[in-house]
Amino acid sequence: MDFLPIFLDVREQPCLVVGGGEVAARKTALLLRAGARVTVQAPALHAAFDAALGAARIEHRAASFRDADVIGYALAIAATNDNAVNRAVAAAARARRIPVNVVDQPALCSFIMPSIIDRAPVIVAVSSGGASPVLARLLRARLESLIPAGYGRLAALAAAFRDQVRTRFKPAARRRFWERALQGPIAELAFSGRDAEARKALQEAIDDTRLADPRFSLTGGEVSLIGAGPGDPDLLTFRALRLMQQADVVVYDRLVSPPVLALARLDAERIYAGKERARHTLPQEDINHLLVRLAKAGKRVVRLKGGDPFIFGRGGEEIATLAAEGIPFQVVPGITAAAGCASYAGIPLTHRDYAQSVVFVTGHLQDGSMNLNWPALAQPRQTIVFYMGLLGIDILCRQLVAHGLPAATPAALIQQGTTPQQRVLTGNLDTLPGIVRQSDVHAPTLIIVGEVVRLRDQLKWFEPAA
Repeated sequence: MDFLPIFLDVREQPCLVVGGGEVAARKTALLLRAGARVTVQAPALHAAFDAALGAARIEHRAASFRDADVIGYALAIAATNDNAVNRAVAAAARARRIPVNVVDQPALCSFIMPSIIDRAPVIVAVSSGGASPVLARLLRARLESLIPAGYGRLAALAAAFRDQVRTRFKPAARRRFWERALQGPIAELAFSGRDAEARKALQEAIDDTRLADPRFSLTGGEVSLIGAGPGDPDLLTFRALRLMQQADVVVYDRLVSPPVLALARLDAERIYAGKERARHTLPQEDINHLLVRLAKAGKRVVRLKGGDPFIFGRGGEEIATLAAEGIPFQVVPGITAAAGCASYAGIPLTHRDYAQSVVFVTGHLQDGSMNLNWPALAQPRQTIVFYMGLLGIDILCRQLVAHGLPAATPAALIQQGTTPQQRVLTGNLDTLPGIVRQSDVHAPTLIIVGEVVRLRDQLKWFEPAA
């Protein structure tokens, strides 16, 4: 270990920054976030200091550096573009045993500035020991996705109850209590900003006499209804990924892509509940009761749905059943297919020159017909997105023309949008059905109708891998 990782309390402590450029401004801002009183010493200051200088804790000393200038400070940072000045700051501080950092010169430092993940009061610092600051920043970015912002709220919650827990439990039981409490329902309440409910749940846990039994678990059953997006795993939210990594059981749909499903905890049980036209692995009512049964068995259940759970995903039906049964649940939105597939195809759903409104409809055939409000759909300067419209493409194109849209209105079909297998077929209301018939198209697909389709050729950015 090249450096001893420590955290310094500099609240209301005097700190010196030597240098007036952009780098010095960033270091000053960091010290201010930690509560320090900062003196910036430089003949002149970059414009980046303008906002910081409004704070009472900053003093500007417009003078060249002298050795005695470090006296009285809790730490010093040298951030000039003059190597001789940086060396002088380092030598003066070291001679007086004052912690000193010289930007990008680890050999002159008594401490180094790490990349920081700030979830105050939780702070995570990543350092390469000065060997590769870029690598440290990349690692920090990776950790940012794994540590939700709500961890600060969870830490504050734990701090508020720390004395109670210390009084209530002996050391071994205390550790076991916090391991249980800081995972599962209580943590999720804190993460989602439901602080009052989290405090109530934690207080009830502290008061629960069953905690004397080591077999008792605070992490009871719950269901997380998660939008898996249209296929690209990079489009998952941070919260979705975290919950998938905690799941005991994953109940997933046909439209959940294999790369997304692969991100779930490896040892989680996987239950397929997909639906295809005329073939449902599990009827919807059975899925509703499956979620209830699993949660009542104490499982952490992830219900994974393609796109967004509340846009043609029947998520409302599932949470209605959970609510009626008193099962704790949360809903994590996902990028719906319309937004994801249109973006990857280079088709903006609205555009001030072409479309001022967008409407999402399901093109699912029922008894060989589509019972849609065709006059409302066939409006100028409007984009129409059809989910599940592949089998009815002839009908929907014909009906839109019959109700007033020109046959030359641009239209596109997107197959397996946002994935490496994405295909985009373009035409118009007259030609698209024939193009699709000749192209061996398979679900899942999305159909977009409107003048915005004309923009695809100039705006497309995603091309499938070869």
